[in-house]
Amino acid sequence: MAQAWGITRQTVALWQERFVEPGIAGVEKEAPRSGRPRTILAPQIDEILRRTTRETPPTATHWSTRTLAQVSQVSFSTVGRIWRAHGLKPHRVKTCKLSNDPRFAEKLEEVVNLYLHPPPDAILLAVDEKCQIQALERTQPGLPWKKGRGGTRTHDYKRHGTTTLFAAMNTQDGTVMDVCMPKHRHPEWIKFLQLLRRRTPGDKDVHLIMDNYSAHKDPAVQKWLAKQPRFHVHFTPTSSSGLNMVERFFRDLTDQCIRRGVFHAVMELQRAIRHSMDRHNQKPKPYLWTAQATDILEKVKRAWAALRARG
Repeated sequence: MAQAWGITRQTVALWQERFVEPGIAGVEKEAPRSGRPRTILAPQIDEILRRTTRETPPTATHWSTRTLAQVSQVSFSTVGRIWRAHGLKPHRVKTCKLSNDPRFAEKLEEVVNLYLHPPPDAILLAVDEKCQIQALERTQPGLPWKKGRGGTRTHDYKRHGTTTLFAAMNTQDGTVMDVCMPKHRHPEWIKFLQLLRRRTPGDKDVHLIMDNYSAHKDPAVQKWLAKQPRFHVHFTPTSSSGLNMVERFFRDLTDQCIRRGVFHAVMELQRAIRHSMDRHNQKPKPYLWTAQATDILEKVKRAWAALRARG
């Protein structure tokens, strides 16, 4: 029996003993357990969960274990255990904004289908700019890492200027084409598009996935694109930057190269970005897109329903 059910022989013997003496009743009814009986009952747990998710303290924006313990007349460790058991973390908050784009579903399906089914014999590029990257120098050197203590850095810094990174990620092989410019207006965007035209094979169509930034829709940009039959533009819905795959690359670049860097000049910052780009393109790895448009749309519908319920 143990082999058939994939359990230990001791477990089989235990249930046999329970069945031999009282019969089927011994199997259906759980035997009393040792230890102190529960003092926090289900109604009290439900009340703690209700207050956590639907109320706030009079003098704060969210509950802590101690403030909720005072009004619930339990220990703060009990509140902590209940929160952990139900996956609640009131001290944490994430940014989120739902798109108001009237063509959200249409744009969503168009972009996701491009990721999942790239057009044959064409190049699919996710393009965007990372604006106002600051060259920051800390006022003092940070303390090094050591056992039991993380590295440190000063809270204040010196600004040495900014740069804007224009990047286009090939979603099929993971390579990135980039250039740094001092500004991010529509003239710079046209220069970047001209760079993409020169760096892509002239016999292949180029599909561009981009957001709705005003410089991307400037009349001068539209006029330039109208003269480029190889270029096909696909806009993501408004407030949906997560649909642009190059944003993931920007996130990794910020974490690995920019956020903790110390730069004494804009040129030093640009050299660091250039070095990071070269290392990435030596062994490019494309991001794998797996989400279906229907699944994303269902999540958005549930989020809108939750917002309306709260409003």
